[in-house]
Amino acid sequence: MRPPKVNLAIISPALRKANNGNWQTANRWSRFLRADYDVTLAAEWPPAGEHGALPACMIALHARRSADTIARFASACPGRPLVVVLTGTDLYRDIRSDASARRSLDLATHLVVLQDEGLAELAAEHRAKCRVIYQSAPASAPEPARQPTFDVVLAGHMRAEKDPLTPMRALELLPDDSRVRLVHIGSALDDEYRLAAQALQARMWPGVRRYVWLGSLPHAETRQRIQQARAMIISSVMEGGANVIIEAVTSGVPVLASQIPGNIGMLGRDYDGYFPPGDARQLAQLLERASRQADFLTRLRQQCARRAPLFAPAREQSEVIKLVADALKLH
Repeated sequence: MRPPKVNLAIISPALRKANNGNWQTANRWSRFLRADYDVTLAAEWPPAGEHGALPACMIALHARRSADTIARFASACPGRPLVVVLTGTDLYRDIRSDASARRSLDLATHLVVLQDEGLAELAAEHRAKCRVIYQSAPASAPEPARQPTFDVVLAGHMRAEKDPLTPMRALELLPDDSRVRLVHIGSALDDEYRLAAQALQARMWPGVRRYVWLGSLPHAETRQRIQQARAMIISSVMEGGANVIIEAVTSGVPVLASQIPGNIGMLGRDYDGYFPPGDARQLAQLLERASRQADFLTRLRQQCARRAPLFAPAREQSEVIKLVADALKLH
């Protein structure tokens, strides 16, 4: 008779309904671990109304938003492994200014960042207990749709950290004969973005509608839209390690990325597809170059392909399983 599985808790403030990167990470890690552990996936600990066995190990995404859960677990289960996975807002904002986020770093027995540039944001005592685990997506072939436009996808709910207005402004700066069309996926999380998206979608340029806003889509449909695009934009001003970059790279779709540490850690320091964050003019020039110069687009695709092995599911699964095994072994 097999012994009962060890209990693990994975905490993500964003669950399935949010359909964002944190949820995708938590859900994928729970799948990796379910064969060997009894995994509970919840927004907080203990889950509302539940009183069961104390987890042998907790993995919590988001140092600030999960801070109360992290503190409760550390108090209730002293000495048990507590893994904190740092998001973009953690690394590039909250641990500098928020006491609860800094407290989470201290309470954690293990820390995880999602790309190697993230280590540079940590103090030495926190870096010593941190490891890098790149996220993953299954490889798939690109499926460019047959249309005369050069479709570029932007995927992400519209909020300040994602800077959705820069790609919108870039469209205004394209020449009249540009073939670029921006296909925008994601909900508008405040009225400024909703009104800007609606106004741009209603506008016609000579012979073409340059902006199509599809709103929030299921994950599988979003991935298909990425596969059908000629390129993808990520315009964020802060990122911990964006899932959408992985989904583009593993689909053979080149990325036009804001030059921030979280994107550099994913695509490499020598990547040719960067633009300064918030610089609509530079992004417009990059879009035109990608749409008109086949050799440039091919070079970006080749550079992305060299990064693709980092994002293999088997690699991520192995690293996640090793993380938990190491954590349990040491405690």
